[in-house]
Amino acid sequence: MLAILPVSAVVRPATARTSVASGGLVGGELSPKAAAAARARAAVRRQLAERGQGTYIGDMLAERDSALARWPDQHGRPLTVWIQPSADIAGWDSEYVTGVRDAFLTWDALRLPVRFAFTSDSADADVHVTFIDHFDEPISGRTKWTRDDDWWIIDANISLALHHRSGAALDGEAMKALALHEVGHLLGLDHTDDPTSIMAPRVRVRSLSAADRATARLLYTLPPGGVR
Repeated sequence: MLAILPVSAVVRPATARTSVASGGLVGGELSPKAAAAARARAAVRRQLAERGQGTYIGDMLAERDSALARWPDQHGRPLTVWIQPSADIAGWDSEYVTGVRDAFLTWDALRLPVRFAFTSDSADADVHVTFIDHFDEPISGRTKWTRDDDWWIIDANISLALHHRSGAALDGEAMKALALHEVGHLLGLDHTDDPTSIMAPRVRVRSLSAADRATARLLYTLPPGGVR
């Protein structure tokens, strides 16, 4: 039986909200810019309706207040990834680094507009992956990303725990599965209730599902931001 990895945590900026009470008044015409934005959102909704089958992008919209976030197209320039090469933690094994690297390569094989390359210089990296002994919360991984006002992701880092909060160690296969999940978050994916997906809150599988692939591919054909 495969071990179930605890839920991971995605840390992202809170979305500012403004409450508007309507009194039934007729408003003025939309400005050209607002009208263009409305048409763009309508076009995205049509694409979601037409191409969303077989994905969990609807789950993502529900979790993220009807908004999508992703990296800008890199136009051939890969995001550079630094993976912590060693750690003074009990039970450390270099196999962890191999598993994390394989996780990035697995997502990279989808050939999204965002690709990955590895660097041994942490100062030169766009993305940093670090290891800790354990989290005090019931999680095994955490991805922190930052977005701009247009919902483009502009920065992200991943932390992975070698041990569950209970003290049990993750083996190399479990570490790769955890890294697959966290790289999914880094790309802009959120959780889904589908237990056969690597993006389930509690990871029960060890590879990407067809829905994982389809959702990432659909996400990277859409503009970021709200769709309502």
